[in-house]
Amino acid sequence: MKKFLLIVAFALISALTFSQNPFPKGRDQLNFGVGLSGWGVPVYIGIDHGVGKEFSIGGEFSYRDYRENWKNYYYNHNVMGFLGNANYHFNKILELPDAWDIYAGLNLGFYVWSSPDTYMGSHSTGLNLGGQVGARYYISHKVGLNLEFGGGNAFSNGKFGVTIRI
Repeated sequence: MKKFLLIVAFALISALTFSQNPFPKGRDQLNFGVGLSGWGVPVYIGIDHGVGKEFSIGGEFSYRDYRENWKNYYYNHNVMGFLGNANYHFNKILELPDAWDIYAGLNLGFYVWSSPDTYMGSHSTGLNLGGQVGARYYISHKVGLNLEFGGGNAFSNGKFGVTIRI
């Protein structure tokens, strides 16, 4: 009976330890929040998928509108962003507690700028390559807070929000 209880206890501890791994292979997480930018405040929603113990890939959609004073006229703009990313998670190398997830990677994004026909400024639709460095802190098994800094994409200054494991 003692062996049976020991085996059951070990199995439960192992399962809990694995399930709290910041990004297990085959698992998904939903991210949403707000970005930091010189052109309005973007909102975003995205999903990441664990493809290895330390690697994830993901996709993201962002939207923002902002008002610009250009040559003494005000123009309203809208920007939609579609982004794909790949990240390496440093938890194993840094021997971080399970509540933390530190990552860095690259992204490729396509952004659709919509401006009034009378606007003669320099904003345009385009494809951008960028990089990001970020961290998540899981306040529970399912919910975490995220903060990311990066360049070359719609969130050139960074973003922060909530992560939900699904």
